[in-house]
Amino acid sequence: MSTTAQANATLKREAWGRLRKLPSGRWQVRYPGPDGKTYTARTDDDKPLTFVTKTDARTWLASLQTRMARGLWEPPEVTAARLRAEVAAETARSMGFEEYSQRWLKMIRDEPNRQGKQRAVGTIRSYKGKVIGYLIPEFGDTPLREINVERIKKMTDRLDRIPAPLNPKSKFNGITRPVLVVLMMILRQAAREGLISSVPDISVPKQKSVRHDADHDSGDDVATPVQVEALYAAVPDKWAIAILLAAWCQLRRGECLGLQRRDIEWRDDGGATLHVRRQLNANTGGYTTLKTEAGQRSLSIPRLMLVRLRQHLDTYVASEPNAPVLPTDAKGSVPLSNTRWGYLWMDARDDVQGLPHRFRFHDLRHTGLTIFAQEGATLAELMRRGGHADIHIVLRYQHATMSRDRELADRMSDRVAASIAQAEGDPAD
Repeated sequence: MSTTAQANATLKREAWGRLRKLPSGRWQVRYPGPDGKTYTARTDDDKPLTFVTKTDARTWLASLQTRMARGLWEPPEVTAARLRAEVAAETARSMGFEEYSQRWLKMIRDEPNRQGKQRAVGTIRSYKGKVIGYLIPEFGDTPLREINVERIKKMTDRLDRIPAPLNPKSKFNGITRPVLVVLMMILRQAAREGLISSVPDISVPKQKSVRHDADHDSGDDVATPVQVEALYAAVPDKWAIAILLAAWCQLRRGECLGLQRRDIEWRDDGGATLHVRRQLNANTGGYTTLKTEAGQRSLSIPRLMLVRLRQHLDTYVASEPNAPVLPTDAKGSVPLSNTRWGYLWMDARDDVQGLPHRFRFHDLRHTGLTIFAQEGATLAELMRRGGHADIHIVLRYQHATMSRDRELADRMSDRVAASIAQAEGDPAD
């Protein structure tokens, strides 16, 4: 008998589908699918499926015909892909916190935020510190779906008991809230990816002051002009201009250290304009863009510091346009680091009497903006001057603008009253 005849002898046509006996003695099934294609029996993971006996093959074929009649059939490769996806999803849902948090850190480092911008190195480093320092020790390999309200509250209670490094007597340690914020960011992303059904119903507490008690008034953090002068005198000459830039141009520390000669534009009338274009990053030690577009701004430099600024540029700043205004060495090309400035600031602060409790370099900026507000600046003008993107931050100066508003209202009242009194005192025509 020929090979073709032998093959035909082993091929059995059923009422629906075909059975074929293989040289191995096992049986193979072929059948027509609803899509018009002919398929060979395969396993759920899309591998060849054969049967020991002809009865087994017929039984499988009959069950398949029943599934088709009920509309439950799908091509073998589709079934395999679906099952693989289900297994992967189940594996992901069982993923431990440590594994997922590392994946999350990589995501925020590599992918842009919702505004399409890459996250700052300092931001990523801060998040990583919370994950490595607090969250992984707390949750470890705990599956994401087991991190519930009770587990989070236990963590919160433990964190709350940590003394505040800045002020051990404070009721708030400045640790719990930022750690909780990062945890909720991770869990929200896990929910978006379908790894957990929902985010635990935890409300993140509002930011509380660590330096001061709850009844502290931010107006108490303002230095007097005389104290600003004393700070200027306490800092070594080649870096003292930073005090005036922070107080009277309302610059942040990184903005001061990031200034270059080309950022100061001298006008024909003898005045000058300051362009804030970059900052010196405390984490990388290099220049970086400002966090928000509002931070990029141009400011009029107050007359009271123009002479000192020009003297500083002539004495300590190199002539190149990109020379740092606050160099490490006179006429140098390397900007003063955040760390070194921190030591200089603490020494200067300790030499000045009467400063507000725990007075920071950043409070000089607050001092300048408060006085700016007292001169009648609107909240919009304060936002532009300070480079603020959030009006809620600037509302702290509302008490100063209201003080100015009351002064103007009283002046208006006196003028109106005087006008009325004058009119009433004039004899009738």
